[in-house]
Amino acid sequence: MTIQTPIRGLRSFCIAAKCLSFKHAASQLFLTPSAVSHQIKQLEDQLGTPLFKRQTRAIELTSAGKQFYNSVYPIITSLEQTIADFTNSQQNRTITISLPEFFASELFVPKLSQWAELNPDINLQLETVKSASQAPAAADLSIVLANGTPNGSVVHELFPIRYVPACNKKLYKRWAAQGLEALSSVPLILHQARPWSWHQWADKNDIPNFDPKQIIQFDSMFGVARAAQQGMGIALVPMPISRVWFAEQLLVKLFEQELVTNDKYFLIQHENIESAPELTTFANWVKDNFAV
Repeated sequence: MTIQTPIRGLRSFCIAAKCLSFKHAASQLFLTPSAVSHQIKQLEDQLGTPLFKRQTRAIELTSAGKQFYNSVYPIITSLEQTIADFTNSQQNRTITISLPEFFASELFVPKLSQWAELNPDINLQLETVKSASQAPAAADLSIVLANGTPNGSVVHELFPIRYVPACNKKLYKRWAAQGLEALSSVPLILHQARPWSWHQWADKNDIPNFDPKQIIQFDSMFGVARAAQQGMGIALVPMPISRVWFAEQLLVKLFEQELVTNDKYFLIQHENIESAPELTTFANWVKDNFAV
């Protein structure tokens, strides 16, 4: 007849042998000392030999106990590591992505269901930032808006952006026929990370006598677009990332002149990507869906 030894009894023995205390072993195993003692007694009965010398306030290994520990401990350690590795491989992996708030709302989120369907075993944690001047959160990969190629282990250019003057339909009906006069009659809205963008727009497009009535700054591009949509004034809105706002006629292009800069979106892959295939999977998906 074959007698099976429960793994938990061997583990209890190894921990008790290492710390020479049923009490301390019980604490590590989240058991009572009597439960640990009972498991080890069952093991001793099965082996037909005592493994511990039990004293009033202490225990110590017998000669047989030392031999058994030296033989069993490496096996139990290897088995526990195998179980942990297998468990981790079966659980969903999570990767952290840092990306601009406006990119997330306008481009990434609308395609997120596609990612989820294609990669059900990879979880995403999104960390959004309002502007390029805000320090990005620690992440496995980052999408950034930069004026020039940013630093990074591997950098992929996604697409450039340009800025167009836009307002809501009500303001458009009022000012479209009067042209540039609107610039000195209503507030001009921009992102605080680009405080001189309206002046740059006027300078690059040879707008004479540029004298804005008022300039209002927001700390997020969503705030800029939303303020223009609500009729606060004329905003410099990035394209093509804002195309849905125009397609749904939440915003209307007021002037044909645009502000063309070196601003581009980039995907930054960090150093540990080679050891995590899920990061490569995500990076390839971003490039396939967003790179020009």
